[in-house]
Amino acid sequence: MNSLIRSVNPFDPAEVVGEVETLSIDEAGAVLAAGASAQSAWAADVMLRVRALSGLADEIVSRREQFTELMIREVGKPAPEAVGEVDRAIAILRFYAQVPLDPTGEIVPGSTPGASVHVERHPLGLVMAVCPWNFPLAIPLWKAAPALAYGNSVVVKPASAAVATAALLGDCAAAALPESVLQILPVSGSDAGALLDDERIAAVTFTGSTGVGVGVAERMARRAAPAQAEMGGQNAAIVLEDANLDSAADAIVSGAMGFAGQKCTATRRVVAVASVRAELEAKLGSRIEALTVGDPAVAGVTVGPLISDAAVTEFEEACSAAISAGAVEVARAAVPEGEGYFVSPCLLRQDDPQAEVNQEETFGPLLTLIEVADREAAIKAANATRYGLVGAVHGRDLGEATAVASRLSAGLRRVNAPTPGVDYYAPFGGEGQSSFGPREQGRAAREFFTSTSTTTILPAS
Repeated sequence: MNSLIRSVNPFDPAEVVGEVETLSIDEAGAVLAAGASAQSAWAADVMLRVRALSGLADEIVSRREQFTELMIREVGKPAPEAVGEVDRAIAILRFYAQVPLDPTGEIVPGSTPGASVHVERHPLGLVMAVCPWNFPLAIPLWKAAPALAYGNSVVVKPASAAVATAALLGDCAAAALPESVLQILPVSGSDAGALLDDERIAAVTFTGSTGVGVGVAERMARRAAPAQAEMGGQNAAIVLEDANLDSAADAIVSGAMGFAGQKCTATRRVVAVASVRAELEAKLGSRIEALTVGDPAVAGVTVGPLISDAAVTEFEEACSAAISAGAVEVARAAVPEGEGYFVSPCLLRQDDPQAEVNQEETFGPLLTLIEVADREAAIKAANATRYGLVGAVHGRDLGEATAVASRLSAGLRRVNAPTPGVDYYAPFGGEGQSSFGPREQGRAAREFFTSTSTTTILPAS
């Protein structure tokens, strides 16, 4: 049955930003059929892919302000971050517009005289991209762009909270790409789950919560189909004895509180050696108390609202539970009056790495500070979670800081930098329950979006 999906402005929830009618299972099946049918012609024409992906970038450039305003209103993204996301999306498309010109394989020597072995990469078919609301343009494109570049067709299942941005992306795709090569699939979560069993979907790439991501991978495994999942994080920033504490505090607070902490790469924990903990705590606290929380469209606001009333409840419950379990509140920022989904950015002190607040991801502006005796204890504390997305180390001695970073159980390691921040041309992914399957982004993406065939050729006898 069809129903309406509505997205609202989290700063002003009375404002409906997007309204899209869901597809029935039969209608969704027709979308899959069209995408599967369009894939072979798309894969066969290399220069078409080059031109079309460049054209899609041009379409987004022409609607740059529209996308920016929409993300501010629909997901509460502060204006500078919204501008940055649109520019990143354009850069992603420009990068992948050249990828169809890459070699599609290699020839290696055979094991017998005169033999040769030809290894060729080929697309999978129709790929489903299940996308979150927090990066409603960049994430769909860092999934769809490589999939398309390597000759696949794509259907994007957007998050309900970001349907207007997804619809605008669909308009751009319709203007720049051949029919049905990239389609938006507005379906309910339960129907999206059922569609995973459809044989026309050759592979699924997912970004979202760990529980759902593991479920997607399990469901695809039942029919031996590829799945890729980017999931949660409990990202730690280690602060060593020789760190520049002002620079470290700036990086940590921006990494924890930007976009109200609604990023899988946000800093969740600070692990400080004992000799610098007190001074660092004071610097973190003063910066958090000085944060401007408010309308994301206003210059100078870095912390906007959470995405929903349910997210507010989850955040407040997590903070209360942490304090009840022994965490000490160090600092909070003031929040504005009004109907927006605002919470107070919070710094807690909880030295037990195994405490729930240091183990489970809270998707909001919550930062915990952990004091440890030395750098060995810092590494152990940073690694003491089931996640392994990003780890940061702050220290003046780059050799030592890099050596510490190399021991973090994290797919992304940052030295003297905030935990958020992704280079679209480099591999992205984590360890543990943060990621499943091959890495995203850059040319590493071909490992998921293509398969290989190996042909051995012997001389005729």
